[in-house]
Amino acid sequence: MMKNEKPGGHGERSVAVGTLDMAIWDATAKIAGMPLLHLLADSKGVRANPRVFVYAAGGYYYPGKALDALKQEMRGYLRRGYTVVKMKIGGASIIEEDRRRIEAVLEEIGSEAQLAVDANGRFDLETGIAYAKMLRDYPLFWYEEVGDPLDYALQAALSEFYPGPMATGENLFSHQDVRNLLRYGGMRPDRDYLQFDCALSYGLCEYLRTLEVLEQFGWSPARCIPHGGHQMSLNIAAGLGLGGNESYPDLFQPYGGFPDAVRVEQGHIVMPELPGIGFEGKSDLIAEMRALAE
Repeated sequence: MMKNEKPGGHGERSVAVGTLDMAIWDATAKIAGMPLLHLLADSKGVRANPRVFVYAAGGYYYPGKALDALKQEMRGYLRRGYTVVKMKIGGASIIEEDRRRIEAVLEEIGSEAQLAVDANGRFDLETGIAYAKMLRDYPLFWYEEVGDPLDYALQAALSEFYPGPMATGENLFSHQDVRNLLRYGGMRPDRDYLQFDCALSYGLCEYLRTLEVLEQFGWSPARCIPHGGHQMSLNIAAGLGLGGNESYPDLFQPYGGFPDAVRVEQGHIVMPELPGIGFEGKSDLIAEMRALAE
């Protein structure tokens, strides 16, 4: 049953609580008659910034997917206004195959965008270091989730071999996990990124505790760019000053993407003034939700 499951992905209870928490906050903001981002900002005595950085996640491996198809996919994201794109690594048979994929994408995007790469927690230390030595030859946006998310020693060791930005945290489910990552994972607050996903980790209430831990360790919330590409994280990013959010322009529909009127411009979107989380603004998503509720 666990075939092809990402390491660390055992969050059944935390996801269930996170889902309920999301629904409660959506209802709370709707009762208040305001978008959730403004409700969150008001609770902290700050002003929400509705302009949010987003990047396009994709670059998956598919049978028969040649370099031309990968390049066309990335070009499509640029045409839609993205300035950072992300692709998978670690699924190739040899490291040189991934090097060719990376070089093909970098050639395609040129100076129009930056490239992030994501190993989905697949590497042991030896492989992670081998990739780090290869990847440091390129101007990447980040090197993501190299090994098992709870192997903090592996993550810490990598900082000795990879001077560029790294990212991890999407498969950590509590503020205690986050505290251990910051204590023992060698993450660097001047360049690295944290990807905690409120929908996977007990919801917004736990995310607020997580942000308190970050503050204790001297991290800015702007170093958080949540995983998941959903509108709950978008509201948190806009309301609490996070650094942005992942997005899936083509994948995981109708849950990926943004409300219908929202467009990506220069790598950012502007949150619409919709009450609550704003699910109703994405017509295919709200239709799916209503169908499930029947």
